[in-house]
Amino acid sequence: MAAPLPDAVVVDVLRRVDRLLTPLATRLGRPPTLPREQRNRWWAEQVSKVAAGVSAAPRFAGKLADLLPLQNTVGTAVQSLVVLGVAGEHDVTAPAERVSLLARVLLGRDLPAARVESLLARSAGTYVEGTLGPREERRGLRGAGRTLWRAARLLNRIDDALDARPKGGLAARALSNLPVVGVAGGYLAEREALRRAAGRAADLLEGAVRA
Repeated sequence: MAAPLPDAVVVDVLRRVDRLLTPLATRLGRPPTLPREQRNRWWAEQVSKVAAGVSAAPRFAGKLADLLPLQNTVGTAVQSLVVLGVAGEHDVTAPAERVSLLARVLLGRDLPAARVESLLARSAGTYVEGTLGPREERRGLRGAGRTLWRAARLLNRIDDALDARPKGGLAARALSNLPVVGVAGGYLAEREALRRAAGRAADLLEGAVRA
């Protein structure tokens, strides 16, 4: 069994993902007139319609997708976008809190914000433009695709930990193992997984507020 990934490695990767995807989540936004109780649902339902297609695309390869890092990394990148969107709805602006939320929702890893903050302080300023890419490439749909792809490549560094991310139903996941038609099962599985990721993020944030 592989040794658990050190906290410092996880925090480094998730902070880079946060810096990449939070601006994209902000640009996507949602209708400003929606009441608070419907905002999380918007991220889970509306964004997932498009995002699930992106994360399900590797399923054209059927079971082969599981032999590559593609499915987990792309799927986790899209889930990260939705989780950060929900975080924005709850006015979570501190990087340490967003990274902590990503770790809990996507990796099932309890990394308190205080622990994340101490690790961020050690590596402050080490990744800016090199991670984000040229500013002009971060605009439009093509730029969004590039941003998600960069996030997936970053997440490949912690691929062993990504199996803990939210998953779809067993039936859809079974269908996703078939070549070609697996994309339909992959879409259904990833869309359900995105709803679960959004719901888990909202539950954690609302629980923290009540506490």
